[in-house]
Amino acid sequence: MASGDERRAGVSPHGGICVRNDERRTTNGLRRTTKDQRPRRSSFVVGRPSQYYVRPTAVIDEPCEIGAGTRIWHFCHVMKGARIGERCILGQNVFIADDATIGSNVKIQNDVSVYTGVELEDDVFCGPSCVFTNVINPRSQIVRRSQYQRTLVRRRATIGANATIVCGVTIGRYAFTGAGAVVCRDVPDYALMLGVPARHKGWMSCHG
Repeated sequence: MASGDERRAGVSPHGGICVRNDERRTTNGLRRTTKDQRPRRSSFVVGRPSQYYVRPTAVIDEPCEIGAGTRIWHFCHVMKGARIGERCILGQNVFIADDATIGSNVKIQNDVSVYTGVELEDDVFCGPSCVFTNVINPRSQIVRRSQYQRTLVRRRATIGANATIVCGVTIGRYAFTGAGAVVCRDVPDYALMLGVPARHKGWMSCHG
C-alpha cells in the first residue's frame, strides 16, 4: 500500500505512473476524462472513457477529442486541441499536435508525427516513420507559427514507410505514395506516386 504522502504526490499503489487529478486512469490503462473537460462542440463522436484505450505510458493533454474504439499505444503524445475519430490505431511513439485532425478508422504506424495544419480524413493509412511538415522554409531563430501551411490527406489514401509529405499539398482519395517517396505537389485521386521527388507512375484501385 502507498503511504499518505505517496498518494498526495500522485504515486499509484499499483506501481503505475503519476498522473494529475484531471488525468485519472484505471489500473488496466483505460483513461478517464471528466465531463467538464470534454469539448462542448464537436463534429466527432467522442467516446466514453470505457470506449477507447490508452496505454499508461502515453500522454494525453486535455482538452482533446478521442473517438470510441480508438487505441493509443506506448509513448504516444496527443496534445490539447487534437481531434481523433473513432476506431483509430496510433502505434508506438506517435505524436498528434494541437489542432491536428484525424478522421475515423485511421491507422498511424510507429514513429509518425502529425503536426498542426495536417488533416487526415477517414481510413487513411500512414506507414512507419512517414513524415509530415507544416512550414515550407523553417529557420530555428525565426518563429513562423502564423505561416503554417495546410496539408490534406483525403480518405482512404495510403502513405508508405519513410515517405515525406512536404506541407501545403493535397493527397487525393485512394492515392498510394510509395515507401521513401517525397511528395511536394498535389496528388490526384487513385494515383501511384514513387520516387524523389515523387512522380505519377500509375494508378491504384480502391483495393490497392
